[in-house]
Amino acid sequence: MHKLISSLSVAFLGFIAWVIYLANTGQNSIFFELVRSIPYGDKVGHFCLFGLLTLGINFVFKLKSYSLISCNIYVGSTVVFLLALVEELSQYYIPNRTLDAFDLLADILGIITFSLFTKLISKSSHNVND
Repeated sequence: MHKLISSLSVAFLGFIAWVIYLANTGQNSIFFELVRSIPYGDKVGHFCLFGLLTLGINFVFKLKSYSLISCNIYVGSTVVFLLALVEELSQYYIPNRTLDAFDLLADILGIITFSLFTKLISKSSHNVND
């Protein structure tokens, strides 16, 4: 099961990289059309993309965590946060893109929400295995 989750997560990361490439180079995609047709679609997209990536990457890292100010934080969540931060800040230097703090906020909310989902899933699967 771990190999399947890891493979799907890597494929999903590839999909996100492809979408970022299209946006950075000013190309169009059916996904961009879909996002434009949904109210606040861009923000919903950021929330879902980075949230789902967080869920998968947390399992890729085998739920490893560290403590920060008495909170356990998943290593995978931190990796996705850093990826999102670099990607969003890089938009300042890309002519086809616009740096948007609300996009980063949507990324962060997705990362936090899906980190909580990770915790729920890991607890429920742990209880099933007992």
